[in-house]
Amino acid sequence: MSFRGRELYKKVVREVGSKDLPKGVMESIKGLMPDSKVVMGRAQRGIFAGRHIRFGNKVSEDGGNKSRRTWKPNVQEKRLFSYIHDRHIRVKVTTHALRCIDKAGGIDEYLLKTPYNKMQTELGVIWKARVEKMYAQLGQMEVGFFSPEEEANIAKGFEEAGATKKEVKNESRRAVTVTEEGKQRGDGRSKGKFIVVG
Repeated sequence: MSFRGRELYKKVVREVGSKDLPKGVMESIKGLMPDSKVVMGRAQRGIFAGRHIRFGNKVSEDGGNKSRRTWKPNVQEKRLFSYIHDRHIRVKVTTHALRCIDKAGGIDEYLLKTPYNKMQTELGVIWKARVEKMYAQLGQMEVGFFSPEEEANIAKGFEEAGATKKEVKNESRRAVTVTEEGKQRGDGRSKGKFIVVG
């Protein structure tokens, strides 16, 4: 394992924690860390999906003169909804990464489907480990099912609660209108009641 991969592994363990993960996951993560490929610093703080600054020449049409130039990735700051976290995640992504996320079916699925060695950035690896950890916890939860009679009782309870809420609301409105009808303004007109004179 390269120095960069080892440091990234330590950071993932620190951020996510290894005690809640299944036994084989951390060993597999250790083996799949990215190699010592150089990744630009800006890409470490977002999901760039392999896009980096590209270098080349701009060649003039007439004389063929070359001048160096760069092509930078199209980076957008987006809020992507994560179903496992049940909230929006604000992250810097390239337009290529957005297409990959849409194709995968969302940020959670993209992180789960992309292998660790193709993730290349610290942010992506950490979020991937977090999502895997939360899905593992979700898989261990027990699901309780209700019988049809219990479901009917629960629905009936909600209907009764809604009816009592409406009743209380109507009673409070009646009480407010009765008190306003009794009040008088200084000029002798009633405050809350309109009188039509024909």
